[in-house]
Amino acid sequence: MKLVHKGILLAVLQVTLVCSLGAKLLYDRAHRPRIWIKAAVFNPDLPIRGRYLSLNVAVPAEGFSLRSQPSMYAKDKDGKPVMQEYPVPNRGDLVLRDQDLIAVANPDGEYWVTIRHNGDGLEAVVRAETTYFLPEHGPDLWRRQPGEELWIEATIPRKGPPRPIRLGMKRDGVLTPLPAD
Repeated sequence: MKLVHKGILLAVLQVTLVCSLGAKLLYDRAHRPRIWIKAAVFNPDLPIRGRYLSLNVAVPAEGFSLRSQPSMYAKDKDGKPVMQEYPVPNRGDLVLRDQDLIAVANPDGEYWVTIRHNGDGLEAVVRAETTYFLPEHGPDLWRRQPGEELWIEATIPRKGPPRPIRLGMKRDGVLTPLPAD
């Protein structure tokens, strides 16, 4: 086989591989559940990669507990350390129940989870580390007004982290999808 033919065969193989991945992602988007998930944002800008948001997801927690320990900083009026709850990294899995994503405790789980209190009980910040790339001249979503929460609409695959589709902003209990720009 000539070198040119080998090169063309290799190029066709690579294009087929990329197209099959794209087809799988499109199939999942069409057939897997899509839900809105509260995002926990970190690391908003890395110059080498452009504008993006690195997202963890914040979901209700099931089967986890907070631990207490004496605080080095908080003291009572007698100067004794106060017992405080603190977040402890745990292992867990993401489970879809009735269109809600829930973090379930599992010592052999797929994700690292940090548990914290919210107004409704325990909330898990799941280190799914999903990246969402932003348009170059779009709004700066890292800085939000008080009372605003960033949410992502995501496809939930059978395995692996949620795959973001679009962003939304929740203000006063109303979720508004952001324009795609």
